[in-house]
Amino acid sequence: MIPVKCTDLQRAAYTQAIIDQWRTATADQKRRGLQWYATAHEFAAEIATGDTHKGAGVLAALSANKSWAENCRLARKAFAEGGASGHVRDAITKANRILAGTDPSEVLPMHIKTGFFYRCIADPENPDAVVIDRHAHDIAVREIYGQRDRGLGAVRRYNLLADCYRAAAREIGEVPCKVQAVTWLAHIERQR
Repeated sequence: MIPVKCTDLQRAAYTQAIIDQWRTATADQKRRGLQWYATAHEFAAEIATGDTHKGAGVLAALSANKSWAENCRLARKAFAEGGASGHVRDAITKANRILAGTDPSEVLPMHIKTGFFYRCIADPENPDAVVIDRHAHDIAVREIYGQRDRGLGAVRRYNLLADCYRAAAREIGEVPCKVQAVTWLAHIERQR
């Protein structure tokens, strides 16, 4: 695991790794990555009949350990049936609370991945929100951890990497979630 407290040199190295990954992205990966959260935003509005925050909240609540296609299927089904299913109890409970009208920010852990995923979908131009998942971590540290624990449940470690994505985004001239999406696509598609 990377340290929770790191040196300025380590922080700069993580930021540079993100920038380097951005530079390796193809034009097609950049196009798709730059639109990823906007497309998710549109889908959230569609499944929640215009209530983008509710749609984004249910998507985020049902996102853990699911592919995007499965995440979308579960969220669409939850809205169609009036209740979530097909996931662990905690995710279902959170999604059902959001479906019942509770503000997603009161239900989701807003300080780590799920909360930031909600924020990125709800507002794809958010200048602060960035999702740090296992791939975002691996990009920043230039190492594929596989099944090893990355420690992203630690708020300080999550924030460290999120700050590196924000710094990279400032240098690139994009919002952090778009940098994360582009680099994520370049990373994932390189591994295939």
